[in-house]
Amino acid sequence: MNLETIDKEYVLHSYGRNYTNFVKGDGAKLYSSDGKEYIDFGSGIGVCSVGHGNKRLADAVCLQAKNLIHVSNLWVIEPQALLAKRIVELSGYDMRLFFGNSGAEANEGALKIARKYGQTNFENKRYKVITLEHSFHGRTITTVKATGQDKMHTPNFSPYPDGFMHVKNIDEIYKNIDDKTVAVMIELVQGEGGVQPFPKDEIKDLAKFLKSQGLLLIVDEVQTGVYRSGEFLASNYYGIEPDIITLAKGLGGGLPIGAVMTNLKDIFSPGDHGSTFGGNYLSTRAALEVLDILEQEYKAKDIDKKIAIFDTHLERIASSLPRYFEYSVGLGLMRGLRCKSAQIQSQIIQKAFEHGLIVLKAGRNTVRFLPPLTISKEEIEEGFKRLEMALMGL
Repeated sequence: MNLETIDKEYVLHSYGRNYTNFVKGDGAKLYSSDGKEYIDFGSGIGVCSVGHGNKRLADAVCLQAKNLIHVSNLWVIEPQALLAKRIVELSGYDMRLFFGNSGAEANEGALKIARKYGQTNFENKRYKVITLEHSFHGRTITTVKATGQDKMHTPNFSPYPDGFMHVKNIDEIYKNIDDKTVAVMIELVQGEGGVQPFPKDEIKDLAKFLKSQGLLLIVDEVQTGVYRSGEFLASNYYGIEPDIITLAKGLGGGLPIGAVMTNLKDIFSPGDHGSTFGGNYLSTRAALEVLDILEQEYKAKDIDKKIAIFDTHLERIASSLPRYFEYSVGLGLMRGLRCKSAQIQSQIIQKAFEHGLIVLKAGRNTVRFLPPLTISKEEIEEGFKRLEMALMGL
């Protein structure tokens, strides 16, 4: 049996898979079992933040694995405590953290924090959370319901938890706050929703208003966090201080890890929340090394330089090919080209892959770019060369 047959026979069919078998990675390059090289502008959907085959990350993981991988959260875990301290220091916010294994888990933790705050800080319990149309917050039953996309709310998995309201835009948030509302949950750049950033002034006004009302602002930074926006957090870029922030994806460089951080530092009591695997030795040691690598890139202004190169190429392509593209969207190294149609989007993604370039699909007919943050200038240039060859072949 070949690999495709085995996968189809034994793995549940929840993904529309491409059956290219990658066997090796180096920086922003991937190599398939037939020896073909690909430039990776997707980085595992924003996960492989320090690229593939990163020696520093591999060495840190191997050394930790030789000593301890896991002991459980019944014991203090040194790299977990150090990672929490490091994230707080890099964020500039006075917060504490809880570690899980994914973005959905981080968002579940955020919602539990909000619910407990609503129970303990108001005369009458508040529990409703407002989210935005086109948002994406995860695949668990609760985070699917929090997601502002009707296509995610199929009858197959109903009934869904109550206590969520989806509104079309930020202006509608104000109109829909009532005496049951406890929090607003947003992505500052909607990733799955089309790599769409919100205007800074709207976000700042919203944050100020919620604070004045004693309501919580939850910012889902699962995709925007850990320097993806050009700053450590997109919240830093927007100049706001949320009450709750969630992280995952690029934090572990490929190892599963998620985190929820909050200024409600004493909100949880022992037993309120937990995770068997969350924040274990291996994942937190990996995350510490990832932050070391990316902080160096940030301080050297290397991330800014790569953002500028992407800006130039994407703006040029969007403006020179109006028959295919509406415009360039995104922030930092979380970018997109908004296509004229879903058909054009699909053709570009397929043609790019045929020419050895990996780009991703996002909502609103957007071709999405999430390269490793350590990608080299040469890899960027080669990737765009392959994209232009793909566009010529449409």
